Amino acid sequence: MTLLQQLWRGRDRFPLGGRAWCRAWAKRLLQMPSLLKQWRYHASLRAAGARVDATAFFSDTSTISGRLDMLEVGSGSFIGRAELSVHASLKIGSNVCINDGAKVLTASHDVLDPEWRTVARPIVIADHAWIATNALILPGVSIGRGAVVAAGAVVARDVPAGRIVAGNPARLLDKCRPELLCYSPTASLALFRAWHSGPPPVTPTDLS
Repeated sequence: MTLLQQLWRGRDRFPLGGRAWCRAWAKRLLQMPSLLKQWRYHASLRAAGARVDATAFFSDTSTISGRLDMLEVGSGSFIGRAELSVHASLKIGSNVCINDGAKVLTASHDVLDPEWRTVARPIVIADHAWIATNALILPGVSIGRGAVVAAGAVVARDVPAGRIVAGNPARLLDKCRPELLCYSPTASLALFRAWHSGPPPVTPTDLS
């Protein structure tokens, strides 16, 4: 199912020709260029073998390189002006937020190797995880459900579900997220709000 089909199915409905109907369709028509950009971006990713849900949103200035057939992105996830380097499996769950400037690297060089060979390891970013601005996720890391990586953090080890990490190297903070998360990071985007003004139906993520 395409993004347009998803939006059409969940759209707000108003009496034909009324003021609310006209207002809603004016917003939808204004968002058509953005919708077309998303369609093209998704099509290019799928053509390269990526498995991307129709409701995932990508900034048109995001950078995705490497083996795109090893990329998977779930429903309702937001990828800002981030960099995804895909040289091993990269699985991004549903309702994940990856903010501008973040980097997710599945490969690096072995500094102890005299030939400086590349080492690639898979990364998993689970549902409702939040990767904040300028954070760096290094190869082999798993980010648990609902976990938060603070702005500028450098993550070289797994982050448990619901936990918050910050710093370089990233360290666990005492705070934890709520046990039940039921939001979508794409809900506030103009493209989605033009079709559905209320919160979208989201399968809750239980961190307990």
